[in-house]
This record gives sequence, structure tokens and C-alpha cells, in this order.
Amino acid sequence: MIDGKNINRRDFLKRLGLGGVALASSTFLQPIESVAKTVMADDIKPIANKKMTYRINRNTNDRVSLLGYGMMRLPSDAGVINQKLVDEQVDIALANGVNYFDTAPVYHRGKSEEATGKALSRHNRKEFFVATKLSNFSPESRSAEKSKEMYYNSFKKLQVDVIDYYLLHSIGGGGENEINERFIDNGMLDFLIEERKLGKIRNLGFSYHGDVKIFDYMLSLHGKYHWDFVQIQMNYIDWRHASLEKGEDIADADAEYLYNKLTKMNIPVVIMEPLRGGRLAKLPADIETELRKHKKDSSLASWAFRWCGSYPNVLTALSGMTNMSDLEDNIKTYSPLEPCTETENYLLAHIADKIAGYPIIPCTQCNYCMPCPFGVNIPKNFAYYNDKIDKKVIPLPSKSDNDYHERVSDFQDGFFKTLTTEENASKCRDCGVCLSKCPQKIRIPNQLSRIKEILSA
Repeated sequence: MIDGKNINRRDFLKRLGLGGVALASSTFLQPIESVAKTVMADDIKPIANKKMTYRINRNTNDRVSLLGYGMMRLPSDAGVINQKLVDEQVDIALANGVNYFDTAPVYHRGKSEEATGKALSRHNRKEFFVATKLSNFSPESRSAEKSKEMYYNSFKKLQVDVIDYYLLHSIGGGGENEINERFIDNGMLDFLIEERKLGKIRNLGFSYHGDVKIFDYMLSLHGKYHWDFVQIQMNYIDWRHASLEKGEDIADADAEYLYNKLTKMNIPVVIMEPLRGGRLAKLPADIETELRKHKKDSSLASWAFRWCGSYPNVLTALSGMTNMSDLEDNIKTYSPLEPCTETENYLLAHIADKIAGYPIIPCTQCNYCMPCPFGVNIPKNFAYYNDKIDKKVIPLPSKSDNDYHERVSDFQDGFFKTLTTEENASKCRDCGVCLSKCPQKIRIPNQLSRIKEILSA
């Protein structure tokens, strides 16, 4: 079961190890034998030799497949959804243990909910969980009347009496004013809370894109609304390089920050864009060669999905599986999950740095963040780190490279000569006191964790 205890960042990183993933507890990774099995049609053969990995939602005790089916990019002919193919792929997904299906009123030109409903209605309702959203983006759809109409239409199109996972769609792009217009001033959020009390919605959350201030604001409302889950963009590039690109679909907060904050608040995470829009399924030839040295028969996509699934507070990772080959590959990856090892995490972090570049920490030495309650000399740590970037000591090369240990020693030896034990990064407890003081908006605990990782290498 998802760990319900608060843990500090130090203990959290200890559990995750370098690059950050640890094997989830045996009570959290659930084999399909422990749940009511999906009825498998006689003509549908299992894709994988073993069974799907499940995660338990502590709010409802749902056993959710670690692989979630994103119904945004459905198979189609000339823009028209091919319902026969949708039905076939949904049948295969269910037969192989996938039980979480995510859609929205705006997906596939407004036709996804209907197609999803047609496919799922052919199965026992107890076999699947359905997720959809309040996509009241346009000004004319934000009134209470229009928003409720959208909400009720979702039930009709999906052919269900209860929505298992309901989301406020795409929070973050328009600031607090947009949140107020879409969900608060019109009374919709209060209405949805009542619907949850009545059992029409089993889990209520939101999907996040954009301004991290809005993410923090929404979580500040957790005591009032009690978010049952939150959907974020997370992959091994965006873990620390989300701001590499600017655009409406790219968050300005690293997934490391988003995930860790949700975990500290005991809110389950649903992952979107585990392949970063498909880009992690097609990498430069030299990087692909590097990965195949470790697992020659594994697809590039499977590396990204294994990385996502290895984080214990992830409830499910969504994939828009338009093609049967994608569905089959993803099912194999999570049947069961083989969590990433410490070495593999380091490799993926190294690849992410290689793709994104290795940025300096934009600290101006203003000292506004000081004093630290635990004695960390934050500017001094950052100055040392940036100096080692300038001198090409970091980023560290692959552990198999000849100069890896030499460069680790260079960093560590100089560090302990420059900073005392009392003021170095290892004293950080992620209390968050420094965050509001930094004019550069540096996520200070996250950046200090990079130093701590090299110190423990």
C-alpha cells in the first residue's frame, strides 16, 4: 500500500538512492493473483508470461494497474475513430490486467469519451476504473450551467453511473483568475465535493501544466478540498530538466519537485507524458547504443516506463497506445515491473543531463536565503558546485568511464576542504524555509540534493 507516513527529504533520498528510485514494498507491488481477475476471452492470449503489477490507492483501496490507458490518441481513419480497433485494443488491455482508462471531453475532437464508453460498456463494470475531466476551458463553458452539463454528459458518453477518477483539467496555465472562473466562482468545485460525498465521484484531483505557483496554490487548498490524487508530467528528462523547453505543455517546475511535494503530502501521483510526447521512444543513436549495452532487447520506451513505475507513490503511468505494438510492449514492461537499479538510475540521469545540458545553479550570492535553520551555508555550497561545472569536473561521466572515480574524488576532496561539516549540503532537511526568500526562485532543497548525491557517490 502507498506509504502513508511523512518522511523528510534525507530519508526519502536514502530510500531512492542515487538518481532516486527504490524497490517499492512488497505490499505495494501487487500481483494480479491478489485481485479479482479480469475475465479473459478464449481467443485473447496473454501478452506477457507473468501478470500485471498493481498499485493500491489508499483512499479507496482500488487495485490500479501500473499501466494506465490514455484514450487521447485513439486509432482512427482520416480523423474518424476506428471503433473496432478501439474495442479490440481495450479488450486486449483488460485481458492483460490494464484496468485504468483516462479520457476527457475534449480528447479526439470531443469523441474520446463516447468511444471509450462504447468499448468499456462491453465489459463488467467491476473490471475497470474510468477517469475523465472537467475541460471547461472556453469562457462560454465556464458557467455553472455549462460546466454541469459537461459533467453530466461525461456519465452519458462513458455509460457509467460513477466516475472513479475525476480531474479539474489542466491547472496552471492561466493563473489563479482562471482557476476561480472555471471552478470556484461558479460553485463547481463545491458541487464536485458534494458529488464525491454522494459517491458519484470516487476520487477527485487535478492535472497540472504550467506555472508552479499555481501548483503550490492548489496544494495549499488540500486541507479544504482533500485532493485524492494529482496528475503530473513526469519522465527522466523532466525530473530535473522540465524548464529545458518553454511552451504551454512544459512545466516550469521539475518533476522532482512536483513528485516529492505530493509524496510528502501523501497524495498519490498519476503520471502523464512518461515518454515526453514520444521523444523518449526515439533517441539519438549514441544514446540508444549506450542503453542497449545494458539491456540489448529492451525498447527505449520500456526504459522510460520502468523509471516511472519505480517510484513508489506513482499510482499509474498513462500511455496513449494508438498502436497494438505499443500496447504489447508496455504490458510486457509492467508484467511485472522490474524496478530500475541504482546503476540504471544513474545511467538515465546521466543521459538526461547529456540531452538537456548541465545548467549551473542561478545563485547570485545575495544571502537572502540565510540563515538556514540547520546551518547549511547555501550560497557557499552553490558557489562550489558551479565552480566544478565551470572546471568540467561535473557532470560526472558514466561509472564505467576511466575518469569517473578521479572526478568524484576531485569534487569530494575539494568540497570538504571548502565547507565544514556543519555547513555542507548534507545538513539540509527540506524544511522549505529558504524557498520563499530566494529572489531567483531556486528550488534550494532540490539543488542541494544534487550535491548530496555526488558526496555519496
